[in-house]
Amino acid sequence: MQKIITLKCPKCNNNHNFYKFGKDKLGFQKYQCRVCKHQFAPDNPPKNKMKKYPPCPCCGKSSFLHHDYRDYSNFRCGDKKCNHSFFIPKNTAALPPSISNLFGKNDLKRLRHPVHLIITVLTMFFIGKNSTRNISFILNQLYNIKVSHVTIADWCKKFAPIFDSISLKLIPSMDFNSDEWHADETVVKINGKIHYIWFIIDSETRFVLGFHLSPYRNSPQAHALFRHVARMGNPHSIVSDRYSAYNVPSKCYFPNATHIRVECFKDDISNNLIESFNNRFKAWYKTKRGFNSFQSANSTISVFVFFFNFIRPHLGLNGLTPAQVAGANYDPNQKNLFALAN
Repeated sequence: MQKIITLKCPKCNNNHNFYKFGKDKLGFQKYQCRVCKHQFAPDNPPKNKMKKYPPCPCCGKSSFLHHDYRDYSNFRCGDKKCNHSFFIPKNTAALPPSISNLFGKNDLKRLRHPVHLIITVLTMFFIGKNSTRNISFILNQLYNIKVSHVTIADWCKKFAPIFDSISLKLIPSMDFNSDEWHADETVVKINGKIHYIWFIIDSETRFVLGFHLSPYRNSPQAHALFRHVARMGNPHSIVSDRYSAYNVPSKCYFPNATHIRVECFKDDISNNLIESFNNRFKAWYKTKRGFNSFQSANSTISVFVFFFNFIRPHLGLNGLTPAQVAGANYDPNQKNLFALAN
């Protein structure tokens, strides 16, 4: 039995005058309309329409893809008078920040030692400049408590997920829409190898918004950090040094902010705030004599950032913590430290 095929020209709506016109590249039968000479293959599934590019943020007209990279796409306005160039990040391609990969305990169950002793040890380690051996010696001399320095080192990194959960609970109530965010990177050693840690700080509250630890010092690492902190606020400007890795990430994640690249320490706007923090971090870090593994370094640094933001009072902030200046409502008392995690 002959197969009956109902044809219709998609151009002129002709439904009775056709020629068979060979096959297309995929092997589907092609037809030619006798009226308008249009060629088509009715059995070939329709192709997906090309996704529309984002409109120009300046004039609202259509744009075209100017350059495509791994972490972002560069679009340009189709209007020659406007000719505005803007950047759109690729969220699926961006690296996750190291602060999102913490390992350790998520609760306070099955602990051999009391919680107040653990809080005392952590305060001595992260606020003071004591090493684990010195803390073990002090506990033994003053309180006749024998705790190995290995146990103390384990405490300093195993509770990082608990502190991170406390931070995630309090951050939504804070306001970081300030004038400037400062970004910079510094060097740490992990098992004798150089790694780079990227920080970004709010100028008004001195709150460390995030960090990213990586063995590389390039633009994708700045993308990972900026993507992590972009949802926390809308600063008026991003301040960094002359390093080119900050140029595109600042335009991608903060298109409405001005990127200020500091040229000299004598400028009206300097990067001294985060340089001062780096010096404080290095003074604490030198007593640790490096880290043994990437995971332990990442966890230990995250707890240091938590104590800097939520526990340590600052003289420049009238004895308040950066979290309190940002609007967080909590009691920074040591006894209530772990209670925030429940």
